[in-house]
Amino acid sequence: MEQLRTNVLVVGGGTGGTAAALQAARRGANTLIVSEFPWLGGMLTAAGVAAADGNELAAFQTGIWGAFLQELQQRQPQGLDHGWVSFFTFNPRLGAEIFADWVQQQPNLNWISGFTPKEVLVDKHQVVGVRFANFTVFADIIVDATELGDLLALAAVTYRWGWELKSQWHEPSAPNNTDYPSKLSSVQAPTWVILLKDYGETVTAPEILPPPNHQPEQFAAAWENHGVERFLSYGGLPGHLIMLNWPCDGNDYGENLQRLIESETSRQALHQEMIWHSQSFAYFIQTQLGRRYGLATGIFPAVHSQSLQFSPHTQTAFALHPYYRESRRIQGLTTVTESDILPMANSKVAALPCNEAGVCETIAIGNYVNDHHYTQGKLPLQPKSIRWGGRWTGTPFTIPYRALIPAEIDGLLVAEKNISVSHIANGATRLQPVVLGIGQAAGMAAALCVELGCQPRDLPVYQLQNALLHEPIAPAAVIPLFNLPPSHPEWLKWQQYYLQHPEAYPQDGNCPVQSFRNPTQSGLINFVGIFHRHDRQDYRITFTDPRAVKDQTWTVVTLQPEVNLFLEHCQSDGLVKGRGRLNTAGCWLIVESINL
Repeated sequence: MEQLRTNVLVVGGGTGGTAAALQAARRGANTLIVSEFPWLGGMLTAAGVAAADGNELAAFQTGIWGAFLQELQQRQPQGLDHGWVSFFTFNPRLGAEIFADWVQQQPNLNWISGFTPKEVLVDKHQVVGVRFANFTVFADIIVDATELGDLLALAAVTYRWGWELKSQWHEPSAPNNTDYPSKLSSVQAPTWVILLKDYGETVTAPEILPPPNHQPEQFAAAWENHGVERFLSYGGLPGHLIMLNWPCDGNDYGENLQRLIESETSRQALHQEMIWHSQSFAYFIQTQLGRRYGLATGIFPAVHSQSLQFSPHTQTAFALHPYYRESRRIQGLTTVTESDILPMANSKVAALPCNEAGVCETIAIGNYVNDHHYTQGKLPLQPKSIRWGGRWTGTPFTIPYRALIPAEIDGLLVAEKNISVSHIANGATRLQPVVLGIGQAAGMAAALCVELGCQPRDLPVYQLQNALLHEPIAPAAVIPLFNLPPSHPEWLKWQQYYLQHPEAYPQDGNCPVQSFRNPTQSGLINFVGIFHRHDRQDYRITFTDPRAVKDQTWTVVTLQPEVNLFLEHCQSDGLVKGRGRLNTAGCWLIVESINL
């Protein structure tokens, strides 16, 4: 068997693994990434969830996440405004191409696809290598970026799976006893994403066949509370594609999810059920809404496991693997719990994570609401959202470095949903932009450990934070501040200031800087209209020239801090001019700049 040697080995080509490999290589470490599938990017690409959630505000578009958005905007001429579940929807094939191109640009980064780990080699409480079917890789630092934390099981690293009771961490939303979790499922429901296409009124789409054991009644209320048009535009992608990742009586799947970690055979059996379930949903949609809608073709490579069955000519409409919302989770040096992601009292932000010495440990940021998916019921959750920019957004929080480090073993970092986090808090930390940030931090930490000849637990966190802030290709914020976009001339100054003075972190999430206008994007329209204030942070605009757009009145939203400030103080029924873009799915005018 061939033996390979590298500085950093990343196992898993998902969202976090791709970011980790890119960052480790960009820092200078010889890096190898081994993926199961021929597409990199995981949730964003291979799992088909090409509609990112969270970190949507301009101030939070930093690091590899921000660079990915910029690259999408340059490469997707149709723009990113095709659905209302996200401000950024794109063809998953394009996302995979971007990641592959970035990997190819790094001469010290090698990529091997088509392999999964078979054994983890441990020497004196240190992970030193991973065996695959045809080769073994030895590395200074190994990163577990598998979708389900598979290295943790192979290395017999202690991990968590599923629920914790309120007695463990006193989380407000955790159950008091096992009665409630037993009614839901052991972990959050995954989804096998499938892409439909709107073939138009004059074309008959290919017929979708019913899978075995089709049960249409389970989808009967799928769009009952939204209407057909809103349902179809939820996950709109360019090219008239429709992403089926629908949680309301849709294709989430929650039957005996313990099978995900029991054995490869049981996991494959679950996967087959998920495939039939998603196909059943697509068949239901076509039978209810007509042959205008059919499966998309030629989207994903036809490289699914040979043990899985697909109806003829349907395979390339199915994502390469399920969208997993939860994984095995390490028991780390610290654990992110619900209290760490909720805003402080009378505040719009969560507290910064500091260790016993008062050192701020943040290495990645997120802001999504705490979002849990179960097919048998709903979990009441403590709210963590605010109105900002004319809409609801999640309150920001941060991820501490020690949550990436297993408590009991060296040589290993994690870079996916497998960080040290509670089941409850995982609902906010699992989203694509957050995981890209976690992966970038893990990759930078791995490279720094190689440089310094130390273990991850011994790496000074300030060196990691400083390296992320000064990263020459994709500098990453570690302090969430609503009014400090990465293009602001004082961005670095205030990031560093709050790292050194975490006690001064402002409770409203705004630092004392002058308003700054972001560089204008391409593809924007000029608009003139009458501004209407329906309520605080609830705005409309009536265009003065109704010939300019199909409909005259639109909801006004923004991701830009200087525009948000203007809208907060703008007088109702006054004339406003600016530049922005229209999202017909959300009925939004997304304002990028105001002409003062």
